[in-house]
Amino acid sequence: MVDPVPHNVRKLWEIWNIRTSVMFSLFLQTFLIFFAPFRKRTANKIVNMLIWSAYLLADATAVFAIGLISNTQNSPTPSAYPDNNDLLAFWAPFLLLHLGGPDTITAFALEDNELWRRHLLQLVFQIVATGYVFILTIPGNKVIIPSLLLFLGGIIKYLERTCSLYLANADRIRESVVKDLDFLIMAELMKEYSNKKQDFYPVGINSVGGFSTSLSQSETINLNDLQLVQEAYDFFQEFKGVIVDSIFTLDELIKSRRFFNNTNAENALTVLETELNFIYDIMFTKAAVVHSKLGYFFRFVSFSSTIAALAVFYFQVKKHGFNEFEVWITYALLFGAIGQDILAFFMGIFSDWTMALLKSIDWAAPLFSKISYLKQAKWYVSKTTPEHMNFATSILFRRWSGSILGHNLIRYSLKGRRPNRTTKCIGILVYPIHYLLILMERTTDLLGCTSCVDEIMHVSKHKITKQLWEFIFAEMQKKSKFVNNGEKAKEIFSARGEWILKHAHRNHSELLLPFILKFTYDESLLVWHIATELVYNTDETDAEEHAREFSKIMSDYMLYLLIMQPTMVAAAGGIGKINFGDGSGDVGKLRVEDTLAEARRLLKVRVLELDEQVREVCRDFLSVNTDVHPVSVKGDKSKSLLFDSVVLAKKLLNLREGKWKIVSKIWVELLAYAASHSRGNAHVQQLSKGGELLTIVWLLISHIGLGDLKDV
Repeated sequence: MVDPVPHNVRKLWEIWNIRTSVMFSLFLQTFLIFFAPFRKRTANKIVNMLIWSAYLLADATAVFAIGLISNTQNSPTPSAYPDNNDLLAFWAPFLLLHLGGPDTITAFALEDNELWRRHLLQLVFQIVATGYVFILTIPGNKVIIPSLLLFLGGIIKYLERTCSLYLANADRIRESVVKDLDFLIMAELMKEYSNKKQDFYPVGINSVGGFSTSLSQSETINLNDLQLVQEAYDFFQEFKGVIVDSIFTLDELIKSRRFFNNTNAENALTVLETELNFIYDIMFTKAAVVHSKLGYFFRFVSFSSTIAALAVFYFQVKKHGFNEFEVWITYALLFGAIGQDILAFFMGIFSDWTMALLKSIDWAAPLFSKISYLKQAKWYVSKTTPEHMNFATSILFRRWSGSILGHNLIRYSLKGRRPNRTTKCIGILVYPIHYLLILMERTTDLLGCTSCVDEIMHVSKHKITKQLWEFIFAEMQKKSKFVNNGEKAKEIFSARGEWILKHAHRNHSELLLPFILKFTYDESLLVWHIATELVYNTDETDAEEHAREFSKIMSDYMLYLLIMQPTMVAAAGGIGKINFGDGSGDVGKLRVEDTLAEARRLLKVRVLELDEQVREVCRDFLSVNTDVHPVSVKGDKSKSLLFDSVVLAKKLLNLREGKWKIVSKIWVELLAYAASHSRGNAHVQQLSKGGELLTIVWLLISHIGLGDLKDV
């Protein structure tokens, strides 16, 4: 049978495909080098999706290109370019280099680290495939020497990635932080320690049973920006076991408590976000491998082999017999590989890792102090609320997004409401837009992507303010200084609003405690969220403006976690299969759904402006008669918590002064409860999506000893 496609045409088509895939692979690698760090610097879902797509395509494209090159080796080249197969074989090690991936990303999710064996197997297969391509060009390969040099560099890069994945898997981390069996568990140490000294703070422990005088509680710790990074690195080395919920020695806990109880909120935030940045690096990048003596050596060998390959190709390889365009592609690949290594070198030099390891090099301190200053948390005065200072660290230098996301149940209940005819908008367009939105909503429901759309369309975003962080940090410090034995630590650990009422606002405890104690944690969050929103929109107390805004931000933030990020708070009491089905947040949600449904049933037609709608709805809800509980009328079939929320809101409104101060402190306690009961892997996973305020509070709680002593 006659081949309908001439051989030369097929060959040229294959070569065009190889060119395209090789250059696309180089583009993806360059994209990931520049943009992968933005995963931790922004909470933008679109950016995260782009990086995820590039991450998946990078490996697939490189493997595809190696397969194409292998297939073309047995085909004769066009007579005009008799040695072109040698040049194509030279591209195979570049693709092995690309499979090693950039330093800025090795894993997109924690699950990728658990698949390190698969990557090791892929390494063997790709080495065999690349070697097979070489064998097909022997003898007579004009570029065999530069190919072997790049082959060495590619193996090193791929090994770096595989080792990084291996070091970041949970079992390996757990093994690396195992303490000496002679050490007692934390609870026993605390018991022994409290028996010797009722006051926890004036003494430290240098070994089990060996107590020594430590820093005075009243002494303030003042460190410069570079020293804060180095302090964070020391804490990272001692506390990286939080990733796998490991045990700490009392010596480590004493040191961290001493630091965080004697420093200011701004320094504490710098240390915490830097420590989380180290955790992110070891879990999702090559930092743990590259920033070691062996890593430096192999990186030097890899870079030198690429430089040598360029020199040999330029000076010794005769270019006749090669397609000129493909020669230029080869130069692009060589300079691209060298440029990526140079960029990785400078990114590594100016990283937190280098600053942390330069304690003994005095001459470098001034330079790195300036770099650490650029990364420090910075603030600017908000234009809308001049009394607040918003997070303003440049996106090029920040270690996390600095954002607080929020979700509001009452605003969400207004989604898709039919507009009033008296609206100020152009009347002829109101109804088409309204029904178009309904059509879009039903389409997303049908496609199963409602939650994704809701995260984009119905989630608010605020920069964390300096005042809010100082408020949260001060509350954590107060609780830490209250603890002088394990029993008090457990009391605070289990508190989700009642501790602040019993110890700081006893005169209101009888009024408000039932709305905490009679509900599970997720129910309590929902009740207090709706009540906070009702009071916020109907009572504007200027004397408590800061506390009022703090309450609103934390209320929306905690509901966002409950609805959009349930895995982060799933370990907190009361959140389980009954309310969230399989725990993923995709099914169940009975309390939220019933409460939302009841809220929508009570809604009337409102004016179009959303803020006016919300205020009017809140007034309507508060006008509902609460003398008779719905259970008395329709039994316990309804899972709605709207009635209880309205009752709580009315009780809060009856408090003339200090209500926002109480509410804001209760929200801090609800935040701390979720943080202290959450699992380390949920927080680490979130680091790759911009980080969360909850994660920073979680790490702070671990440092100041307010977690569950039997689990730390």
